[in-house]
Order: sequence, then structure tokens, then C-alpha cells
Amino acid sequence: MKTNRLQGISGEISGALGDLGTFLPYVVAIVGAGVLMPAPVFAGFAAGYAMVALVYRMPMAVQPMKALGAMIIAGGLGASEIAWSGAAIGLALLLFAADARFENAARAIPQSVVTGLQAGLGLILGWVALGLMAQHWGLAVPALAVLALSLIAPRGPWVPMVLIAAVLLVPAEATPARGIAPPDGSALGAILSGIAAQLPLTLLNAVVVTAAVARALYPDRAERISERRLAATTGFLNLALVPLGALPMCHGAGGVAAHHRFGARGAAAPLLLAGLCAAGALAGPAVMDWLMRIPLPVVGALLAYAAADLVLSRRMFDARPDCRPVIGCAALATFFLGAFAGLIAGLLAESVRVHLRRRRGAGNGDI
Repeated sequence: MKTNRLQGISGEISGALGDLGTFLPYVVAIVGAGVLMPAPVFAGFAAGYAMVALVYRMPMAVQPMKALGAMIIAGGLGASEIAWSGAAIGLALLLFAADARFENAARAIPQSVVTGLQAGLGLILGWVALGLMAQHWGLAVPALAVLALSLIAPRGPWVPMVLIAAVLLVPAEATPARGIAPPDGSALGAILSGIAAQLPLTLLNAVVVTAAVARALYPDRAERISERRLAATTGFLNLALVPLGALPMCHGAGGVAAHHRFGARGAAAPLLLAGLCAAGALAGPAVMDWLMRIPLPVVGALLAYAAADLVLSRRMFDARPDCRPVIGCAALATFFLGAFAGLIAGLLAESVRVHLRRRRGAGNGDI
């Protein structure tokens, strides 16, 4: 009994830290450059993780929004544009959540297409992970090896071990804050561009695919996980907190997979993260010194396992043979062209699959 309890605690701690691969690169770049202040950014994530612990009672991820994050790092958005973009996306998500037809439309997307979108997201995360690890394979490979123990003992303390060893054993090097150029051009144009880039990605990856992944990993809590609820919690976080200086946030399929892969199973993991982020908010700029000491190749190793879990999902292996081309089309289009293109490609491929299956059925009936 005591051993099981210790394994449970170890798994919650390790799983809580398993999603740092999608958290650290954006937060360190944006906060380290002074675009947003650390206290409201970490306070926003603290509130987000506390909320998902209460609402979902499972390790639901809270991550930086990727498209907006990329635009911020590229110098496309300043603090005021971030606030307006995040609030507008939050309001749009709340409007979607208020309409029952949204959930019906989301669940009408064929399973093969959703699986392809999930795999495409995994390929994107895997490519990012490869780039991070390629900076220093001498750090990445040992981290991958230790994290691989999660395949044998999923609830072991593998993530804390890797992070502590990386901070203590890797020589501290001066890491200058990455410069981010000030926004150039129309503020309104930047806001509209940010919304156009992020909203479809959020609806597909952070709502539709996240709901599918979470229900598959936690079937006993499936009644708590709906597309409307995910849209509502994401919308509330952004509308309420981004105007106060928080980073735009969303849920994420990769984060859910990462938390689960490294042992998180209940509300303890998001509550622990809420506490750590609250401590980061109180620490202010000092927290950045610690975060910037975690080598990016180690962050890439964490991200690699989250990517693998999305690509090599149970749905991928259980799929009917004639569904696999549909999955492949959606995955490749997502990887090369983005989530919306993946949705369109997947729906077209699925319509072709259904048409061919009906023709074969009609042909067999004529024999």
C-alpha cells in the first residue's frame, strides 16, 4: 500500500513536469526578452492549472498559444496587441461554447480525420523537438535514455531526475535574453493577423483533438471532457487574464499526452503546477534565472515523448486499413500546411474512402 502511494505521488510530480517541452521555449523567449512581465504570466498559468484541476479533475494541459507565441517571438505583437488578440480569441471561444451546435459539429468530424490531425500535431512537435535536441546530442541522448524508463515504470520520478541533473550537472553558461524586435506596422493589422492564425488552430488542436485524446486516455472521466467545456475554459482564461498581462493560453493534446506519459493521473498534477507557477509569480524575474538554466536539448527530449504519444496512439493501430490513407493525408497536410489544411485534406480523403467503399459494396451486391 505504501509503495503504491509513493508511486502515485512520484507519478503526479513527474507527470506534472512532463509538459515543460511545450511551456519553456515560449515563456523563456517572451518573458526573457521583456515583452511580458514574469509575475502576470506565471500568475495566469497558476490560475489556469488551478481551474482545470477543479473543472476536469485530471491532468488537463494549459499551454502557451503556439501561433500567437511565434508571432510575439518574431516581433509581430507587442504587449497591447497581445492583450487585444487574447481577449478577442477568448470571447470568440466563449461564443462557440455557448452554442450547442458547436459540439455537434466537432463530433461530426470522422474519427479518421481527428486521428490524422492528432498525428500531424505529433509530427510538428517531433520536428521542433528534433531541432532542440540537435543543439547538443550529448545532453539530449542521456535525457532520452532516462525518460525511456517511463515505458517500463510510467509513474517513476524520471522527469524531475532529468531536470535536476540538467540544472546541477550542466555548467551554467551566460544565456543572454533573446532580442525581440518591436512590432512594425499597424496594430490593428497585427491583432487581426494573430486572431486569424490562432483561432482555427485552437479550435482544432486545443479543443477537438484535445477532447479526443483526453477521452481516450481517461475514459472513466469522459463525461467531464467535452468540446464546449474545453472551449469555455480556454475562452475564460484568455478573456479574463490576458488583458492583465498573462500570456495567451490554451489546452493542448500534446500536453495531455505528456502529463499522462510521465505518470500524472489525477488533479494533484495540475494543482502542483498551479503552486509552482504561483511561486514563480511571487519570485518574479528570479524565476527566469532557473528556467534558463534548463538546457534546450533536455526540453526537446521531453517534447519528443509527447510527440511520439500523439503519433503512435491506440487509434492509429486500431484503425481500419482503408482509414489509414485518410489518417496519412490529414497528418501530412497538417504537418506541412497547418491544422486547417489538415482538416480539409482529411475530409476530402474520407469522402473518397466512403465513396469507394459504397462502390465496392454495390459491386458485391450485383454479383
